[in-house]
Amino acid sequence: MADPTAWTFELTDDHRREIVAAARSASTSAMPSVTEPASFPLPTLGPEIARWTAELAHGRAFQLVRGFPVDELDPHETRTAFLGLGSHLGVPVGQNRSGEILTDIRDERLPAEEPHVRRYRTRLRQDFHTDGADIVGLLCLNTALRGGESRIASAGAVYNALLESRPDLLEVLHRPFHWDRQGEEGPGEQPWFELPPLSEVDGTPRFFYLGWYIRDAQRHPEVPRLTDEQLEAMELLEAIANDPAVHVEMDFRPGDIQWINNGRVLHAREAYDDAEDPAERRHLLRLWLAAHDFTSVEGELRAGLGPDAPVTSS
Repeated sequence: MADPTAWTFELTDDHRREIVAAARSASTSAMPSVTEPASFPLPTLGPEIARWTAELAHGRAFQLVRGFPVDELDPHETRTAFLGLGSHLGVPVGQNRSGEILTDIRDERLPAEEPHVRRYRTRLRQDFHTDGADIVGLLCLNTALRGGESRIASAGAVYNALLESRPDLLEVLHRPFHWDRQGEEGPGEQPWFELPPLSEVDGTPRFFYLGWYIRDAQRHPEVPRLTDEQLEAMELLEAIANDPAVHVEMDFRPGDIQWINNGRVLHAREAYDDAEDPAERRHLLRLWLAAHDFTSVEGELRAGLGPDAPVTSS
């Protein structure tokens, strides 16, 4: 897994031309028109996309695609092309209460200490966590001045290490924890919810974990204090995932796309420093997908965050 050539696919010139042509054909229409594969035809790239999907579902559970033609497309065409490409892997789903399906990941210079500021809108480190859909796609438009590396850890390796060293803490992680809603609660909802960080899907362990959501919930006086066991379980889970023997690191280039199977890996992002010029700052686009070919994944962890969905995002 440590060999980047094993998980990197370089788009050919034919693939790039095909993406550009499809984007320009579709870009005069509203963006939702490319949320189905038929509306964004990729006959040459299609067999490769099928291989990526198989790798996500049954192989290493992540794929880096290099050479997406961001240098040949304007901003609207780029968004259309990323959404259209993603539609071949799954159905785009909402990432917040407003149902936004394509999210800008960049430092918006917001006060990071405010509990309602979601961390992807800052340049803070994001420790190992999961998102709210089957597949997460990240398209790099621009890199940071320093830092911002992406890390991916095998959820199975983390689980097995916990099982070997502290099986008692696995039991703790199967129990509900209190999570902060990060200011996205609906009318009449509490600003927190309960969910276990670990569950079983058809007998397979499935993490759903964002440590800062759990820690942020402690600001609510009505939420029970985290127990010593809960804190220990969280700290050990994070320590295992941060072990270089368990994760791989990716340093994105403009035009890179990272696809991950959110049910089988945890991912992290390092803190970063940006350039002063806004045009040169780190900027990614994020897409969440309910996969066409994945099965038996619980609905609240695969269907994203529409206006009526539980808030479980990063």
